[in-house]
Amino acid sequence: MLMQAIVQRKYGSPADLNLQQVEIPTLKPDQVLIRVVASAVNDFDLGILRGKPLFMRLYLGLRRPKVRIMGCEVAGVVEAVGKDVTRHQLGQSVYGDLSERGFGAFAEFVATHEDAVVPMPANLSFEQAAAIPHAAMLAMQSLIDIAAMAPGQTLLINGAGGGVGTLAVQLAKAKGVAATGVDNTAKQSYMRSIGFEHVIDYTVEDFTRSEKLYDLILDTKTTRSPFDYVRVLAPDGTYVTVGGSMPRVFQCVILSRWIKARKNRNIRMLALKPNKGLEYFTQLIEAGVIAPVIDSRFALKDVPDALRHFEAAAHQGKVVICVADMSKASAG
Repeated sequence: MLMQAIVQRKYGSPADLNLQQVEIPTLKPDQVLIRVVASAVNDFDLGILRGKPLFMRLYLGLRRPKVRIMGCEVAGVVEAVGKDVTRHQLGQSVYGDLSERGFGAFAEFVATHEDAVVPMPANLSFEQAAAIPHAAMLAMQSLIDIAAMAPGQTLLINGAGGGVGTLAVQLAKAKGVAATGVDNTAKQSYMRSIGFEHVIDYTVEDFTRSEKLYDLILDTKTTRSPFDYVRVLAPDGTYVTVGGSMPRVFQCVILSRWIKARKNRNIRMLALKPNKGLEYFTQLIEAGVIAPVIDSRFALKDVPDALRHFEAAAHQGKVVICVADMSKASAG
């Protein structure tokens, strides 16, 4: 049987992606087949599309991408289960991050290991659920697992207006942590509306030259030297990068021990563990503590336009891909 999918045959630009008919994936014994209702765009997708930074091609494919169908965030309905599957059942609504299991959510169906998805929050639509798994785990594993965020601390989020920032600020508020958001001029009022106590327009003000110190810094952009961040990091404070300029990220890794020894500041890089903590995050969503923020919605055929919009960095929250009509998916 055939399905529709956005297919990538070579490294390039959004114009090189095509909506095609391809075979529905065949299930392995430990996999579930998911009818995809919604997905979302992430930096991972741009990396796969461009084949950059170049070192990524060591595992993505040197000359052409091994990943033919992008999309790591998925929300949908279990259509079939392999013979060894124990965690899920037919008709169950699930969501998760597929980045460790082969991507494939920019399609009508995706087959993935049963551990790659968890039951979907009962109070979210499929589109809202698709906006959660990857960005939420970046935020939670950075602030809670690495930085041990605690009440009364101060937090700065650089690149605060995207998917990670919109969830991280809600985590911070739930923990009693005051959050400052840094992003461009167009996102200032939006950032205030989602809970940032202070906002900084980086086109006007260089936050690394401020006299204010922060206990925690979460960086989604990483365009500066780690010494710039150290200037505004409180003694024994923690800076965590989740991505951005790879030369700058490597700088953070290489200099982290020296900075800890000489400056008493912690410089860390998050090595994401997909879906670790997602079931706990589901509880926060169902309790009404956290809610996803959606910037825009695109149809499956319009994934190239969604990627262009995402790459322009004008989005406020998540860019969601609507793959199927929710009324045609039997929620479990």
